[in-house]
Amino acid sequence: MNDVCNAPGLLPVETAIKNMLSAISFKKGAQTLSIMQSVGRILADDVKSSINVPAHDNSAMDGYALCISEGLKTYKQIGSVFAGQTFKNTLTPGQCVRIMTGAALPPGANAVVMQENATANNDEITFTGNIELNANVRFAGEDIADNSVVLKAGRKLKGVDVGLLASIGINQVSVYETLKVAVFSTGDELIEPGNALPAGAIYESNRAVIISELNDQNIEVIDFGIIPDDKTLIKNTFVKANEQADAVISSGGVSVGEADFTKEVLNEIGDIHFWKIAMKPGKPFAFGKLPNSYFFGLPGNPVSAAVTLERLVKPALTKLSGNEHKAKLRLKAVTTAQIKKRPGRTDFQRGIAHNDEHNNLVVSPVVKQGSGVLSSLSKANCLIVVPAKSGNIAEGETVEIELL
Repeated sequence: MNDVCNAPGLLPVETAIKNMLSAISFKKGAQTLSIMQSVGRILADDVKSSINVPAHDNSAMDGYALCISEGLKTYKQIGSVFAGQTFKNTLTPGQCVRIMTGAALPPGANAVVMQENATANNDEITFTGNIELNANVRFAGEDIADNSVVLKAGRKLKGVDVGLLASIGINQVSVYETLKVAVFSTGDELIEPGNALPAGAIYESNRAVIISELNDQNIEVIDFGIIPDDKTLIKNTFVKANEQADAVISSGGVSVGEADFTKEVLNEIGDIHFWKIAMKPGKPFAFGKLPNSYFFGLPGNPVSAAVTLERLVKPALTKLSGNEHKAKLRLKAVTTAQIKKRPGRTDFQRGIAHNDEHNNLVVSPVVKQGSGVLSSLSKANCLIVVPAKSGNIAEGETVEIELL
């Protein structure tokens, strides 16, 4: 098997994402769930409505439903209708009924006048202002038409979607099975938080970030913990992870150190599609295929791991879960300070975006941009995207940002 890890050149970020998405095949099965359990899950089938929403013409406000008589200002009230009720008699020109918001429009009614524009004198109701045809009327099917597709397969369901499903009488949906992702970090220097820290060791934080982000994506995580820099142990872990998960995310071991065994193991048991990305932070990133899963080799530096997870891994997991990948939204902002950069790689610098006193969007680069400075990413609310060909950017220039 060729070792493409040592291939010359660096892969552009967008090319890397495109290649990953092309290589990934979605194969998850489906299950039926109550809509109350479906938030965060991916729809396996289109959902169609079997009714109109609203089901009937109804009033958009409290007031009077009337049958317009040209030029008439005073109408005779012949009854009232509340939400959940119907008025069976048909209105004729010059007649009206008291009506509440959401109540079905009586037969013959063709406008609603708000109660603030009406004066009652027993059953004589006088209206001020112009009375317009179909004013304040919500028509049947105006929101959702019978037999129309309400939500398409591949959509990740939100809380409001559950309400939408309930509004058309659906209480169960078919969703794809939850994605399973195995996670572990490699390195003799790594110690689990909560234990004493020996000289020369560091607390392992990458898994905390990765697992938290995956949990937020409604992904089932299989945590294999910290694996020492031992080739046999790393290989055994990859084999077990591949057997249990749809994807495997490792952190560390994809650089060029003597004890970095991850890419060696991957070359032996899988197929590395590419390694080394033209991005900063995050150059040593590996992607490929194991016998039963896909793998993503993240750098060991905390910021590099977090940024490659956000920019490279999440789009791939989106497709693997059955959801449609969409490019991240970018906004334009004016930088409040110089941004230092060398041409060659796309930079994702940490920044704090906010509105200035004139309500213009500005961004302030975080002072410490080192790939090991996790506190800088904690302070940031966006990534400043600086193109590969760009050099230093002066204060006051416009840049593109991606909100975190």
